[in-house]
Order: sequence, then structure tokens, then C-alpha cells
Amino acid sequence: MRSRLAVGEMLHILSYLEECSNELDDAIELNAPSPVFRMALHVIKGHFEAKAVTPTSLIAASNVPYATANRRLKEMIDAGLIDQRPRTKSGKSFSMHPSEKLLAQWTRISDRVRRLTETYFDTQHGRGDVRDYYFGGSYMAAQSIPPIQVLPEPLKVAGGIRVLVHGDPTFMVMENLKRQFEQVVGTQIHQRAFSIDRLREEGLRNAERNASRYDIIALDLPWVGEFADKGILMPLDEIMDVERLDPADFHTAGWKAAHWGGRPYGVPAQTTPELLFYRKDLFAGAGLEPPTTTDQLLDAARRMHEPQRGRYGIAWNAARGTALGHTFLMALADFGQPVFDLGEVAGGFDTDRLHERGYRVTIDTEKGKQAAEFLMELLSYSPPDILSMSWYERVRPYAAGKIAMAYGYTLLAPYFELDPTSPASGQTGYLPHPHGPGARNVAPVGGYVMGIPANLAPERIPAAVEALRVFTSAEAQKLYVQNGSRTNPRYSVAADAEVRRASPIFEAVDAMSWRDELQFWPRPPVPEITGIIQICGEEFHEMLRGIVTPREALRRAQQRAEALIENNRDEKT
Repeated sequence: MRSRLAVGEMLHILSYLEECSNELDDAIELNAPSPVFRMALHVIKGHFEAKAVTPTSLIAASNVPYATANRRLKEMIDAGLIDQRPRTKSGKSFSMHPSEKLLAQWTRISDRVRRLTETYFDTQHGRGDVRDYYFGGSYMAAQSIPPIQVLPEPLKVAGGIRVLVHGDPTFMVMENLKRQFEQVVGTQIHQRAFSIDRLREEGLRNAERNASRYDIIALDLPWVGEFADKGILMPLDEIMDVERLDPADFHTAGWKAAHWGGRPYGVPAQTTPELLFYRKDLFAGAGLEPPTTTDQLLDAARRMHEPQRGRYGIAWNAARGTALGHTFLMALADFGQPVFDLGEVAGGFDTDRLHERGYRVTIDTEKGKQAAEFLMELLSYSPPDILSMSWYERVRPYAAGKIAMAYGYTLLAPYFELDPTSPASGQTGYLPHPHGPGARNVAPVGGYVMGIPANLAPERIPAAVEALRVFTSAEAQKLYVQNGSRTNPRYSVAADAEVRRASPIFEAVDAMSWRDELQFWPRPPVPEITGIIQICGEEFHEMLRGIVTPREALRRAQQRAEALIENNRDEKT
């Protein structure tokens, strides 16, 4: 389907129209320049390229005398086509920005110019557009998320906005777009990135300071309970109108995971479920259907496993500690059980009362035994260095064509989707976790929320709130996708035609969400979850190395997890 164009395409059309205007002005003796059109081109181009636009530069771009251009500029401001934003405290100097009205008009005309060009100069594409119209292309275009717009007033905060994030591909996209976001918020942005374990340590260390070094911090979804319970984050309903975030637009699992005790402590910045990536071409060549059960997965891994040819069946997180700990909790979910005794509800398990702290550990169970034995079987069809593989190590060999299947978060898909030399590029299918006997398919939700530290200086809170809203908006999320991100927390972004064209992953995840397969209960955000993940990552690594049996690993993990929770409760009382 076709829809409104991406920013890069609109810039291309903008330059085309600008050149056409130059040619017309020079070719016809009595032709007069159109100052409104030229100034509109200039201000929109400055917005897309994150360049400062002033009244002087607009007048210079008009190609008409100063008095005429000045008069037309005032008319554009009065008509609501151009927004002025004060550049100095005196309010006498302004930067100029396209209004939402002008951006909407420009998006429409860009799409129409392309259609007209294809109709008159490329009949093959022109016919395609006609088909798109009848099959819903024009409707989808109407639903397109517009480009991100600058704030009416620049954020007033000393030293700019300071952000603590995880060093993953999505947050690195944000860093690459820093200049554009600085123009949007009207102040500098300072972003600091850490690995997952160091990010948590820095978040906890920052909470001990008299005043937070960061205006906004990112945290892994399972940490929400700990950070809220320890008073590290501000409840968002105390400092902002939460409805401004459009909560209904977030994937349900991602939005619920940002809550503790019924209150929101963060805004989903990434909703990135762990899926099963599989090579569609290899499966088709072997006459295999995509696996939906753990037995089918093991059979496919066995048939795809050809180490003598340098190809292995499957890769997964098996490195000691945090990586393998996550894997065990998700494997437990594949067999239909959470790591705590949560009550069953429609579509999963009840997480609404976790803050009451009445949960018990459920590791050493029959389902736990099935999960542990499943991981032992996976070993037989995994690469030889599997016990040191973690987040990136499991996806890189998949991207290189050495692995037929891999468990991986959607945020890692750029490693092969954006690399045309990868054998997996354009050949990857996306599935929720295959399920064990009596269980159902689950796509365990991962990702990050962004929240505001409780020890942030009061005078910085309004700017932090507004920046948080901008960074997590639908317009921002679409921009991340257009620049390589493969995560998305919002329904509206997943429905955008440009986003769907960027990768099949968005339509697949959206379908999983509507089927209620996106769930965050596999890693419940309780205060002790980080410690329990570490315990499981240590004990089951011993099991995979053959040092202890599955039963012994389950017993030891259960005992250590129980002791951890008991100690934590004693400290609270």
C-alpha cells in the first residue's frame, strides 16, 4: 500500500519543487516569484533538517523585495501557517517553525505531487497507485501520523535536558536524532547510555544523590516495582495530566507494566517482545511449517542443525547471570507458569496486586522441571559457544546465516533487516514463543519505560514532563522507526502505513497484541525480580554445564529465591 511519504521522500519532493520554481522564474520573463510558496518551502525544509530558521532567512528565501516579503510573512503568521518561538528571554527575537496546519497541508501536497509525477512520467507506478486507492491506500494515507512538531515555547531548563538510557539500537537512534529533538524542545539534550546492568546501578546510585543528575531515566520493565517501591521514581499522576500521554494508544501489556500499585511510574519508550526469529527460506526448503509448540521447535532445530556445514539449529540467551535468568523465566512461561503463584485471569495471570507483596516463588515445580529439561534439549542443537551467548551474541550469527532460528527481542532485528548482505534480510519470520503442553503462545514483553527521578529539583520538573511527553509521543516513535528502530509501544504507530512498510515486524507484533499474546507476567516487576533473575542465571548455568541435575538446580534456585524474598520483607518491616 501507499500512504503519506516519509520525511526523506518529502524532502526530495521539496527540493524538486524548489528547483522547478527556480526554472519557471528564469524561463518566463513575466513570471513573478511566489513569496508565500518559497517561504513555506524554506521553513519546512529547515524543520526537517533541524536547522534554525529566522524571519531574516525566510525573507531572503522569498525572492521578492523586503517590504513585500515582510508583509507576506505576517500574513502567513496570522493565517496560522508559521509559528514563532522566542529565542531570547526578552521575547524580541524569534525562530520560525511550520505550524501543524502547514505540515498537514505539506504532507498532503507531497503525496499528490508524487502521484501526479508517477501518473505522467511513470505509467507503471501510476497504475499501482490506482489499485492502492481501491484497496484502501487513500484511507491508510488519511491515518498517517504527521511529522513531529516543535513546541510552541522552548523548554526553560538550565543546562538542557539530561537523559539516562540503555545503550541499545533504539536509544542510539534517539541519540542520532538529537539535533532534531533539540530543535523540537528548544534546548540542548544530553544523553548518557549504559549496558543493562550498569544502567540499573547508575539509576540506584543516582537516587542516593541530593539532587538527580538526570531529568529522565530509562529502566527495564521488570525494575518498575523496585524503583517505585524504593521511592526512586515520581508517580506520574502527581506531576502531570496523564491523559496527555494518550494511555489508550499504548500496547496494553507495555502500559500496565509501567504501573505499580495502580499508579503509572513511567511511560513506555520501547515495547519489544522476545520472539522466535526463523529463516523462512530454510524452512520452506526443508518442507517445515513454522513451529508453534516446543516439540515442533525441537524437531525443527534438530533438522536444521548441521554443524559439519557450519549451521546450527537455534541460538538463545544462555550466558551465566542476567541473560540466562531471563531465558529460564520465559521458558517457564512457555510451559504456562509464572515465577510466582499469581492467580489466573483471562489471557494470563493477575499482576494488579503485586504491590501487596503476597506472592510466593514457584520455581521448583513440575512446570519448572519441564522448562529446565527443555533448555537441556536445546543445548543439543545450539552452537558450541552457546553458554557464553547473551543479547547480541545470539542474533549476530543468525544475521550472518549461521543459525536457522534465534530467540531475540525485536529491537535487535536491525542487525539483519537493515543489512542487505545478511542471508536473513527479507527472509525472517516472526513468531511468539512456541508453547509447551497445555499452555498457550506468549510473546514476553521487554523494553524500557522512561520516568522522572523522585529527587529531581522541583524547578526542573515541568520541563522534564514536557520532554518525556515529546520523546514518547506517536510522532517521535514513528521517527525512530523511520531511522532504524524496530520497537514500538503504540497501536497508532503500528497502524501507520509507512511504519508497516518499514518492516513486517510491526504488523506481526500488532497482531500478537490483539490476540493477547503480548504479556509481561513472565517477568513480574516485583522489587526482588532482578535478584531472582540473577539466581536463576547462576543455578541453571551450572545445570547446562552438567555440574548439577535439573532437579538440583530447581531446588537450589527455589531456596535462594525464597531466602531473598524473606530477607527483603524483613528489611521492609
